[in-house]
Formats: sequence, structure tokens, C-alpha cells
Amino acid sequence: MTDGVRGSGGDGQFADTRMIMLIRHAEKPLHPSGSPHGVNPEGLEDPHSLTVTGWIRAGALVELFAPSRGDPPAELRRPDTIYASAHAGGHSKRSMQTVSPLAARLGLKVVKRYAAGDEGHLTKEVSARPGATLIAWHHEALHKIPHHLGNVEPLPPLYWPPDRFDVIWTFTPDGDGWRFGQMPQLLLPGDLPYPIAACLTMAGT
Repeated sequence: MTDGVRGSGGDGQFADTRMIMLIRHAEKPLHPSGSPHGVNPEGLEDPHSLTVTGWIRAGALVELFAPSRGDPPAELRRPDTIYASAHAGGHSKRSMQTVSPLAARLGLKVVKRYAAGDEGHLTKEVSARPGATLIAWHHEALHKIPHHLGNVEPLPPLYWPPDRFDVIWTFTPDGDGWRFGQMPQLLLPGDLPYPIAACLTMAGT
């Protein structure tokens, strides 16, 4: 491990400062047609953008990760770096939209040089980055990120449930590997309380 991922603790010892936090992009239009549609930042209908509920979640994530008073919940940290999956050819913009309000509050530029399918390169980069890193990604590929981390205990779910937007996966250094944790966002009335959310996630429902 390079010195770049270490910070001095209060006792003069050097501690690993890394933490990786994963979220799924916020709510998207669902099928069949007639369900809530996506809207772009200008309020125009856009199938590749978040729904109104998704935009509300994106705003609520700001107070979760970077509260205006106090600190985030004990299981989380204010992100030092934020990644979002890239979009090309006008396709999905939802990961970027999900974290843009948070990045604006923190004065950060969202890193978007990786797209779905680049999880190996993404994980190699963020696992060596000091501080807390937040990643907003597509649910179909989220489970590939911990796979590329190597030794992770306990084992994360095999895949991210397709109907869940309200869970956060966390990874903190633990010896030669990583310690996996999860918690609910609990931002919107429909979000399930922990431990129900954890049980459903672990069960893959």
C-alpha cells in the first residue's frame, strides 16, 4: 500500500483512510409505458433521465452524505471523490444526475471516465485512492465492483436487486482485504427500514 492512502491518526500511527461507498442511480422510468417518465434538468420529458422521484432522491442524498449541520451517519463519510458511470450517444445520464447536487455542495467535479463494463479499471483506481469515494452506478453491474476488490468479508449479495434504489454498500480496508457493510438510505417515505432492507437485499429480492 502506498503512503497516499494513509493518514496520521491521533496517536501518531498511520491509518488507512480509504472507504468506498456504492449507490445505485436514483429512480428511472419503468415499463410498461404510462409509468412516471424521466425529466431532464429543464423539466422536459427525457427517457434517459431520472423521474421526479429520482430527482427528489438526488436532492436528499445531499443531506445524507454532506449534511448542512453535523456529520453523516456513523457508517458513512463525506465523499472526497465522486464517480458516476459515463453515458455516451445520449443514453443514460441517471448516474451523473444522481450525484450532481451532492458534488455541487461539496465543490467536487464528478469523475465520469468509466462506463458500465469498465468495473475492473474503475475498481483498481478507486481502491488505491485515499479518502472516501462515492460511486453511483447501474444496478446490472454494481455487483462487479466488489468482485474486483478481491477478498471481501462478509460476501456481498450476488447482484443488486433491480427494484431497489434505497441501499448503500460500503467497503472499508480490513487487513489484506475489505469489510463489506450495507445500510438503507431512508430518504423517502417508500424506503424500507433496516433490517428489512438488509434482509431483502441479502435475499436478492
